[in-house]
Amino acid sequence: MSFKINDSVTWVGKIDWELRKFHGDEYSTHKGSSYNSYLVRGEKTVLIDTVWRPFAKEFVENLKKEIDLNKIDTIIINHGEPDHSGALPELMREIPNTPIYCTKNCVSSLKGHYHQDWNFVEVKTGDKLNIGSKDFIFIEARLLHWPDTMFSYLTGDGILFSNDAFGQHYASEFMFNDLVDQAELYHEAIKYYANILTPFSKLVEKKIEEVVALNVPVNMICTSHGIIWRDNPLQIVNKYMEWAKDYNENQVTLIYDSMWDATRKMAEAIAEGIKSTNNEVEIKLYNTARTDKNDIITEVFKSKLIIAGSSTINKGILYSIDGLLEMMRGLSFKGKKAAAFGSYGWSGESVAILNEELKKGGFELIDEGLKVFWVPDEAGIEKCKEFGRKLAAQL
Repeated sequence: MSFKINDSVTWVGKIDWELRKFHGDEYSTHKGSSYNSYLVRGEKTVLIDTVWRPFAKEFVENLKKEIDLNKIDTIIINHGEPDHSGALPELMREIPNTPIYCTKNCVSSLKGHYHQDWNFVEVKTGDKLNIGSKDFIFIEARLLHWPDTMFSYLTGDGILFSNDAFGQHYASEFMFNDLVDQAELYHEAIKYYANILTPFSKLVEKKIEEVVALNVPVNMICTSHGIIWRDNPLQIVNKYMEWAKDYNENQVTLIYDSMWDATRKMAEAIAEGIKSTNNEVEIKLYNTARTDKNDIITEVFKSKLIIAGSSTINKGILYSIDGLLEMMRGLSFKGKKAAAFGSYGWSGESVAILNEELKKGGFELIDEGLKVFWVPDEAGIEKCKEFGRKLAAQL
């Protein structure tokens, strides 16, 4: 499958309808994904990125149907991660001398992945590649989300080939933003940002400001995953600027794991207490052992208060909540408040451990936390409601 984006650009990628996990087992892709590769024809012909390795042979065979491979003058690799570069070994067996334009860090990445010394041409911000009446302008975008990432801007057409930025893991036969379900699109876009780009938010802000300062038209944003932004493409850029600035919605999220339902009962009572004080705030509860971790991370990203709960087990906390807090620490959330709660029968360390992990994750603790001995009785439930009311008063 290929399709024209405009008179000079053709999509030659792969839609992966079956994909359910990404980055190993680190990211859930309930809606599949796509690996977007683009063929740009001018006086010279340029291929931008490839596809993931399992589809390499299919990619090259389909590309042959689109063009004589020997007529590809240049390959641009915006980012060396294998979901973008995985078909390079298969392709370079066919056209081994074709120059590959990429950043210095990307050369290192590609050599590290494929152990080949291809015809690399290192580029940096401001460098250009002329293809006749148009130029590609390269813009390094380090740590968005790897050190080797760059954007490629095509003059004349006003297309920004943004690689991972502004993308989503979202498979659709309608590959343009104005043709897909907007709620689905933005859910997958914010999930992508929350789970992948959050640690680099300050860099996101600076890079967007740098691109805006170029004062060039952006008529389309061609991402490496998901749909292409052609209708008001800057809408996603504006969203990124919003998400990059310590983003919060009027939401409280309770995340917990529970052995015998005592901690679950606490969570529900705390939520009831919050709601009785503030009925405008949206409250969401997630059992971390039974809910997709990336979906929870997305809700944490949207929340201004996180309340984490766990039973005490072996002087520690339950595995699922521990793993989620580890992920949250790596994402370095900013501008979010937190508190902890938990049930116990013997030693009761869980709340102290949760507090410590939340602080390591950059959350502002607004309470020392609440512990309940064994299963909460009526008095214990009331203590949980009061805890919720007290937290709500600080929002």
